[in-house]
Amino acid sequence: MKLELDGVAARHPAARPGAAPALQPLRLQVAAGEHVAVIGPSGAGKTTLLQVLACALPPSAGTVQVDGQNPWGLTRRALQRLRGRLFLAPQVPPLPPRQRVVTAVLAGRLPAMGLLASLRSLFYPSDIPAAHAALESFDLADKLFERVDRLSGGERQRVGLARALLAPAGLWLVDEPLSALDPTRSRQAVQTLVQQARSRGVTLVATLHQVDVALANFPRIVALRDGRLAFDLPAAEVTRDKLERLYAQHEHELLGAPPPADDNPPAAPAPVAMHCR
Repeated sequence: MKLELDGVAARHPAARPGAAPALQPLRLQVAAGEHVAVIGPSGAGKTTLLQVLACALPPSAGTVQVDGQNPWGLTRRALQRLRGRLFLAPQVPPLPPRQRVVTAVLAGRLPAMGLLASLRSLFYPSDIPAAHAALESFDLADKLFERVDRLSGGERQRVGLARALLAPAGLWLVDEPLSALDPTRSRQAVQTLVQQARSRGVTLVATLHQVDVALANFPRIVALRDGRLAFDLPAAEVTRDKLERLYAQHEHELLGAPPPADDNPPAAPAPVAMHCR
């Protein structure tokens, strides 16, 4: 799927009334089948950009074209069909805690299923081998019949990514998929995601905090800062100097370190006397 943004600005859904747009007027084109990593410090507008591309957030200015269509000029039904052709993986996957992993993964197919088939799949998973294969790609095959609430945060993120492999989508939008994974798992997950997208001819746009992982796996890097486009370059042309300017005052994010400690932490509350009766 092809993406085109022309002068697009957007406000984060949770923004206060009157707050500045999280995404300032931006021009961006992504060709069908292209793989792009979006980087930048916290608050740069990465998640807002993904929400706009997912047709989940209308722009406050400019125009969006997804495969040649303006989502916000479509009828409600046509917009639903367009959304069914893309897959959005949020940072925290919306997985019902009591649901079995097999059911959660097969939910990736719901956009292509009718109402009755969708309801039936909640109780009788229709293609267990496909779910097993998708989980195996992310080293989670042994969790097939586990309950979601018994998974770690990193395992839930990988289940969310496994859903993409079953989705009838030509566009994968992945938001910070590695936040709960250790470095080894992070590299494996991104490599799997990119390989699967390449083999299927899927357009992939992923926001990443791990700059080294982005540079190693994506041929094109789009950088945002304060809602504006800082640079849009082939990975081979992203220099250390450009990264240091991009993450100025946010160097800990570039280095993958925890944020610096507050020099003046708030005073601890005074102890309260408790009386047992």
